[in-house]
Amino acid sequence: MLALDPRVFAPVWETVESLLPPVIDRHPLGCHRPRVDARQCFFGIAARLVTGSSWETVGRLVGVSESTLLRRRNEWQRAGVFSQLVELALSAYDQMIGLQLDEIAIDGSVHKAPMGGEGTGPSPVDRGKRGWKWSMASDAAGIPIAWTPAAANTPDAQLVEDTLAILDTRGFEVEIETAHLDRGYDSVAIRDLFTETGIDAHIVHRARHVRGRKYGSRARNKIPLGRRWKIERANSWLSNFGQLRRNTDRLPIQREAALDLAITFVITVKLIKWRDRYGNTTFKPAY
Repeated sequence: MLALDPRVFAPVWETVESLLPPVIDRHPLGCHRPRVDARQCFFGIAARLVTGSSWETVGRLVGVSESTLLRRRNEWQRAGVFSQLVELALSAYDQMIGLQLDEIAIDGSVHKAPMGGEGTGPSPVDRGKRGWKWSMASDAAGIPIAWTPAAANTPDAQLVEDTLAILDTRGFEVEIETAHLDRGYDSVAIRDLFTETGIDAHIVHRARHVRGRKYGSRARNKIPLGRRWKIERANSWLSNFGQLRRNTDRLPIQREAALDLAITFVITVKLIKWRDRYGNTTFKPAY
């Protein structure tokens, strides 16, 4: 996993450091123990995201207590550090390489949530065990540009409007001409939604019952993956993060923060590979 590679971690940490809220010492005598280094805490948070290990295990690995890691994560989450971080990463990618917004793809991805909590539900792909999912839109190159977490039993079609609203908030919707979606989005309501937004939706039709065949049989539409393979690849990038693949957070805001950080690492890797490919040794992610 390249997220913990020093070439990737260093620029992300530099940006996080600039976003951290000022530390306010409220101890009346000022004689408490020295504050744990913020970089060490951020490395622990990143290590948990990558490996999917518990806070206790990661704390032992990085030499920071479990409670300290949790407090820092919550403190930075309340300050909006992770949401600001991913916005800066997207902006840097758009400036350096350029988002391809004329064609996008939208899809969901379901994963485990064994600890349950708010925003989880019975997974339709895991025998009804607790799970969560995200709905994500990617540009034509597969770069995530909008995402939202939800319970595993939430139909993908119900999350399309929220995903489009996030695209609109970021100012991307006006540039989108075509959207590619799989057969799970094949409904009149979804097609009408895209018609209202002025986006040409390419949605694979559901399989239909065929008369004359055995009852209940369906004719599968043998349609190639086409332009949707980029979103499938983006989902696989995020599924490599252990904490997303098997999430133990209890609140949706915590899962969203984990998504924000994971996508930041994905974009940073793309920027560094772009630098290495084109030989710009002075390039440094501008966020």
